[in-house]
Amino acid sequence: MKLSVSGRASTAGLITAVMLLTGGSIAGAAPAPDVSIAAAPDIPVANVKAHLTQLQSIATANGGNRAHGRAGYRASLDYVKAKLDAAGYTTTIQQFTSSSRVGYNLIADWPGGDTNQVVMAGSHLDSVTSGAGINDNGSGSAAVLETALAVSRAGYQPTKHLRFAWWGAEELGLVGSRYYVNNLSSANRAKISGYLNFDMIGSPNPGYFVYDDDPAIEKTFKDYFTGLGVPTEIETEGDGRSDHAPFKSAGVPVGGLFTGASRTKTAAQAAKWGGTSGTAFDRCYHSSCDTTSNINDTALDRNSDAAAYAVWELSS
Repeated sequence: MKLSVSGRASTAGLITAVMLLTGGSIAGAAPAPDVSIAAAPDIPVANVKAHLTQLQSIATANGGNRAHGRAGYRASLDYVKAKLDAAGYTTTIQQFTSSSRVGYNLIADWPGGDTNQVVMAGSHLDSVTSGAGINDNGSGSAAVLETALAVSRAGYQPTKHLRFAWWGAEELGLVGSRYYVNNLSSANRAKISGYLNFDMIGSPNPGYFVYDDDPAIEKTFKDYFTGLGVPTEIETEGDGRSDHAPFKSAGVPVGGLFTGASRTKTAAQAAKWGGTSGTAFDRCYHSSCDTTSNINDTALDRNSDAAAYAVWELSS
C-alpha cells in the first residue's frame, strides 16, 4: 500500500461430498452455491508462502528491497512472469517512467472467455525502498499469482475472460496502474466488468476488511467470509489509496481485500478476530522488518482462498 497512507454458510451436501472426494479443503474455501458452476479450488497456503520466500530472496540479493526502478523489482517481475509463461498465459510487460526510473507492469491473459467481459485481479509488486515488502505487497502479489496458477492447473474455462496484473510504482502514487488505465481506449475500459485488488492480505495482527465499492463484488467477498464464520468490516484505512482507484475513477466496478496497515486494532476488533488490541495491524508497515516473518498464515490462507473464490464466481 502506497506511502501516503498513514465460505459462506454451508450449502448442499452434494458439493461438500464432491470436494471431499476430490481432496478439496472445506475449511479453506467455501463452495459455489450453484452445482452447475465449477467450485473454486482451495489455494494451498504453502504455495503462496513459497512465492513469498522467493520474493524475500530477491530482495535480499538486491539491496534489501524490491522498489520501483531497482534491480529487485525487475527480478520480482521476471520471477512472476516465468511462472505464468510456463502455465500457458499470454504475458505482456508494459513499460513506463516515474521519478526518472523505468518501471514495469506485468499483464497476464488466460486464453479464452469473452474478451468483451474481462474480469481482472491485480496487486502491486513493488516494495518501498526501506524493506522487502513481504506483506506490502508480496502477500497480494503471491496470492494473485497462485490464483492464476490454479486457473491453469484446473484447466478452467470461464465464460468471461480472465486477466491478472502486477503493478509497478504503486508506492510512488499508483503510477503503474494509473498508466495502464490511462492507456486503455474507452472501448477497452468498458470491457472490464470488474477489477479485484489485493494489497496487504497477510498482516501479522490481521483484520478482515472488504472494500466498500461495487455491491456485487463486495457481496461476493462477504459471502465467502460468512461461510467461514469470519466477520468482516468495511475497509477505510487505505480507501482509494491502492491500485483499484484508477479503475474506479474510470468507471470500472472494483472491490478487494485488506488485513490492515498502521492503524491500531481496537479491543472490539481483537474480540472478534483475535490478535492484540492496542497494536497496529502491521507494526512493520513500510519498515525493514516487513519480511517473511511478518505474515499471519491464517489470514494469508483465508484471503488467498477468497481471491480464488471471487475470481471463479465473477467469471463464470
